[in-house]
Amino acid sequence: MTSSTIGIIGLGYVGLPLSLQFARTGSVVLGFDIDPEKTAMLMGNQSYILHISAEAVREQREAGRFTATTDFSKASECEALIICVPTPLARHRDPDLTYVLNTGRAIAPYLHKGQLVVLESTTYPGTTDTELREVLEAGSGLKAGKDFHLAFSPEREDPGNPQSDVAHIPKIVGGFTAECQKHALAVYGRAIKTLVPVESCRVAEAVKLTENIFRAVNIAMVNELKIVYTAMGIDIWDVIEAAKTKPFGFMPFYPGPGLGGHCIPIDPFYLTWKAREYGQETRFIELAGEINTAMPAYVIERCAEALAHNRQTIRGSRVLMIGIAYKANVDDDRESPAYVLWEMLEKQGAYVEYFDPHVPVIRPSREHAQFAGRESVKLDPQAVSSFDLVLVATHHKAVDWSLISQKARIVVDSRNALSSFMKGKPNYFKA
Repeated sequence: MTSSTIGIIGLGYVGLPLSLQFARTGSVVLGFDIDPEKTAMLMGNQSYILHISAEAVREQREAGRFTATTDFSKASECEALIICVPTPLARHRDPDLTYVLNTGRAIAPYLHKGQLVVLESTTYPGTTDTELREVLEAGSGLKAGKDFHLAFSPEREDPGNPQSDVAHIPKIVGGFTAECQKHALAVYGRAIKTLVPVESCRVAEAVKLTENIFRAVNIAMVNELKIVYTAMGIDIWDVIEAAKTKPFGFMPFYPGPGLGGHCIPIDPFYLTWKAREYGQETRFIELAGEINTAMPAYVIERCAEALAHNRQTIRGSRVLMIGIAYKANVDDDRESPAYVLWEMLEKQGAYVEYFDPHVPVIRPSREHAQFAGRESVKLDPQAVSSFDLVLVATHHKAVDWSLISQKARIVVDSRNALSSFMKGKPNYFKA
């Protein structure tokens, strides 16, 4: 390794794409992860993320520009260390900085003068220059802004969007000091086309929260309108399609069965929690959270209404859920509302199976451990017709929607996936 090596900690949906982008642009990258299975797969030229090909990993491995390890002592060999680890919520929606601070403790003994540490994990303003800084300084004996450089640069990944790539997404960069920012800009400038410097780490942290709060609040609005318009006999999807023809003053957001993924369901509550420290209320965020959290219950109500048309109830019915991933065309099932729907259906006595071409086997998780190991059914005419109801939770392009439209007894569609096939049919219900 050379002194120009970039270390990226956390090789998930954020860290791995960033690692490969730095490597593609000529940097030597050392990727760190606590999961030995991930590092072993990468060292074997394999990928565990749907939209990242094994070829992309192999190319950088064979060029000698990318290595993966679980040995955090190698952090001493890096010019810069970029932290890309999860920031979940605790049981009572309090921020859980365990992964961030444990990473800080793991690398602190190996920090050296002149090194750069950047946090990319979404968090509340003040995390980088207080909690993380204190952990790094305590473990290294060095001072941020004097002996080593510290910055925050939020991730802006858009999985499932083929038009989105790391290199061309503008990068927000905020430093602990002006000199810290200068070093962070120099490092990111090797791999990212457009850099957006901001005044401080706290401004950069606030930028990321604002982006995701904006999305959460607007999704809540269309979710609420969906319920209101449905009661009026109006299709919210028709309304949005027409409204988005306005070339100014409107941006389309789409309803769904609830929020999923590791950003929108979680990030707004980092600000809600921190705001209380300053005696401030976040009423829009709280209300949006209530509306979005209530969406799975609304979908289940629509399932009950749909089954009632066939003189059936949820209890004793067989339900096929289409899609477990939280978002179309990805294999990421973190915080997926599909699991909430599944739990609610089972509690009411339904038998549930799922089909997802991108999640053939459900991986273990903290939130829904009971589903680990469950396997996707095969999607064929006999299987589809054997279920009393098909519930669409995710709109994957890889699903044979024509087959479902022809063979399903009843469809409840929370994603407008089957509208072009089934709109107006008596066995088709939107949710």
